[in-house]
Amino acid sequence: MSLRDLSTMSAQEAASIRIVFCDIDDTLTLDGRLPAVAYAAMERLAGNGIDVVPVTGRPAGWCDMIARFWPVRGVIGENGAFYFTYLRDQRKVKRVFWRNDEARRLDREKLEQVKVEILASVKGCGVASDQAYREADLAIDFAEDVGPLPRDQVLAIKALFERQGATAKISSIHVNGWFGDYDKCSMCERYLANEHEMTLDEATTIAAFVGDSPNDEPMFGTFPCSIGVRNLEDFLSELRICPTFICEGRGGIGFAEFADRILRARI
Repeated sequence: MSLRDLSTMSAQEAASIRIVFCDIDDTLTLDGRLPAVAYAAMERLAGNGIDVVPVTGRPAGWCDMIARFWPVRGVIGENGAFYFTYLRDQRKVKRVFWRNDEARRLDREKLEQVKVEILASVKGCGVASDQAYREADLAIDFAEDVGPLPRDQVLAIKALFERQGATAKISSIHVNGWFGDYDKCSMCERYLANEHEMTLDEATTIAAFVGDSPNDEPMFGTFPCSIGVRNLEDFLSELRICPTFICEGRGGIGFAEFADRILRARI
């Protein structure tokens, strides 16, 4: 698969970006930490009128904090289960979920059964440490606080989710499973309609996405201006859809590289 170096992005392409969607783990973070350069890049983008919207598999509890405290316009969490925005003048988090409260309750009961099967079948995995803060999905850890597990075991976790009728996506650290016809991209579409009054097609001319792993494929396939940080190369053999560009740096260093590229184009 051919990836263009970020340096080949034209000044016109870079200057057109008004919204930056981005993954968090191993896209904004590096080696499990959020580097200052990545946070500073988000602040610089926001300060120049570019909306930053993380699109992550991380849980609702984390996303509430991110919406309130980070320099972001909003955050899409649990692989598209919801989006949150912070209404600063009202001191209130606006929460929009894909599925209603009762559907999520029933989903949780089914996911509890799936959890028991996965933990019994795949030795060495564990329930993600952030599971208590989740509203809609089950996250199975294979590389954050356990392992890392061999790839065949990671794929076995995914297969067990799918055997029970759940959607499952592999990130750089977790396998996330859920019930419902949504993903990162479908919730981006809802977010754009509600918060920017534009269609997804309209947004593709002014928005970019930055990611690092297979669960970002729906976004890579939707946004012509899609960017992988360098550690995306770890997953190339598994990707069916690749981003257009790739950064020199890994994780948050690569994200900051992309921010610099689009901000320089606006001078």
